Formats: sequence, structure tokens, C-alpha cells
Amino acid sequence: MTSFSLQNTDTAPQASQPLLAAAEKAYGFLPNLLRGMAASPALLEGYMTLAGIFDKTNLTETERQIILMTSNRLNGCTYCMAAHSAISLGAGVPADVVSALRSGESIDDARLEALRQFTVKVVESRGWPTEEDVLGLLAAGYTTQTVLDVVLGTSLKVMSNYTNHIVQTPLDPVFEAHAWSPVR
Repeated sequence: MTSFSLQNTDTAPQASQPLLAAAEKAYGFLPNLLRGMAASPALLEGYMTLAGIFDKTNLTETERQIILMTSNRLNGCTYCMAAHSAISLGAGVPADVVSALRSGESIDDARLEALRQFTVKVVESRGWPTEEDVLGLLAAGYTTQTVLDVVLGTSLKVMSNYTNHIVQTPLDPVFEAHAWSPVR
């Protein structure tokens, strides 16, 4: 198997160095995901930019995490499930919602469950949800903007989940308490 090196602000390509420095300043540590992405300055910049754009949607933190964690689970990304479990809980996402997202079980809140189900349909169909799937999300009180924001969130997760699979990103110590493995 090809070995990928985790970069830092000294070893990364020059174009990645300021991005890593900014991330380290923002988070207080340099996440291994970003260290793995840094070998490709374009991927690193694209991921960090898209993450910032996704945060600008009108979705709540809980709704964004539903999209992200559902994608992580379906893509089998152990790194991102652990990281987003910690991030979600730290941001006030209810523990029962995080637990449901980790296990793939239904969320008690019907509106949030509709968002989770729609995200499942988008990921599993590789972007071909049915008209019935879209109407189900709209009937739950979401809008066509939300439909497209789900596309944005799942796109973000393709970048990180696939990178973690290929690089075999080790879990950062800060996320170890939330380690996760897919049910086989």
C-alpha cells in the first residue's frame, strides 16, 4: 500500500503552509485530516473553503451535522465520525441525535429525521434521489435550498471521507474518546 505522509507547516508544500498555520491557530492543534490533505494544496484549500461556505447556509449546527455525520457513516469514515461526534457534542447538538447518527437509527424529531433520510437517499443514490424523496423533505418543512445544501454537505464529505480512506488518517488524540467503527 502506498504510504502518505502527514504534513506540517514545515514539511508541507509552500502553498499549504499558510492554510495549515491558520488551521492550527483556529483549532489549537493541527488535525490529521488537514495534515493528510496538505500534500495537495488545491485539495486542502478546496476543503477548507467549502467547509466555510457550508457553515454559511441557513441550516442550524444540528442540521449541518446531520448531513455530515450521515454521509460519514454511509461512507464508513471512522476518522470523520469520531471528529464530528466530538464537534457536534461540543457545539450543543443533542447527545441523542449524535447517538442516532452514529448508529444509523431514526432521530426522534420528525423534521430532523426527514433531513437524515433525505441525506441517506442522496448518498446512497449517488445524487439521484427520487421526486418522492425530494417531496418528503419539502413536506417536512424544508425548502429547495435545503435540497441543494444537502448536495453541498455531501460534497464536502466526499473530499474528507475519501481522503481519510486513501491516506489512512490516524485519529487525533482529541477525538479518541469518540472512536467509531462501521457495523459490518
